[in-house]
Amino acid sequence: MTYVMFLLLSGLVLGLIGVASNPSPYFAALGLVVVAGMGCGVLVGHGGPFLSLVLFLIYLGGMLVVFAYSAALAAEPYPESWFSGSVGLYTGAYMLGVALAGGVFWGGWYDVSWVPADELGDFSVFRGDTGGVALMYSAGGGMLVISAWVLLLTLFVVLELTRGLSRGTVRAV
Repeated sequence: MTYVMFLLLSGLVLGLIGVASNPSPYFAALGLVVVAGMGCGVLVGHGGPFLSLVLFLIYLGGMLVVFAYSAALAAEPYPESWFSGSVGLYTGAYMLGVALAGGVFWGGWYDVSWVPADELGDFSVFRGDTGGVALMYSAGGGMLVISAWVLLLTLFVVLELTRGLSRGTVRAV
């Protein structure tokens, strides 16, 4: 289980580096899908399969809408890939930063932090994800409303930033 969690967390960090280093919305959206999948895999590994499923479906639905709008309004004839020169420099700089941060915090990691919630079942009445779902809708209701508002605001910000002075591909109509 430790190796699987290490693989998922490494994929999460590499996906985040891919999103942060790429200016093209096409490849950044692919990186975000990878990051969402790896993050949901980490949640499943720690005992939250229902919360992971809800997060994955909602996040990918939101990403589909934002990607469709941004790709339609900001059509690039030759988008930069992950292997172009400037993107490679950013990727190398981010990987160096992750390696330095990992070196600084290397001594603070222990095997206890890798224990899933279901392995501590002797001390709990509920499963790990059942209590989290109840808290998400009861005590976290305000945060859900704020999150929905932030997603809507982000959609409008992305649309406004990609529109610019011209209408992108819509101007040909």
